[in-house]
Amino acid sequence: MPSEHKTGLRWSNWNLLLILPLFMLITPWFNQDEPRFFGLPFFYWYQFLFVPLGVVCVGLVYIKTKDEPVVTGKPDKLGVDDLDEGAK
Repeated sequence: MPSEHKTGLRWSNWNLLLILPLFMLITPWFNQDEPRFFGLPFFYWYQFLFVPLGVVCVGLVYIKTKDEPVVTGKPDKLGVDDLDEGAK
C-alpha cells in the first residue's frame, strides 16, 4: 500500500526541457573554430546561443508547472519549533 506521505518533490514531463541547456556542457560537440558568425568562432557563438535557450527553457518549465500542488492530502503536522534546526 503506498504511503500517504508526500514530499515537496514533484515530477512533470515539462522538467525534461531542463536537460536541453545541459547539452552546452558537452564541449567536444562544439570545440571548433568554423563556422564563424560575425567573425566570432563557433566555440563562442554556440555558447552564447544557449544562454537565451536556457532562459526560455527554465521560464517555460516554470510557467507550465507553477500551479501544480506540491503537497496533496493531509497538511504537514510539523510546527515552526519542530523545523528549527537549533531547537533541542
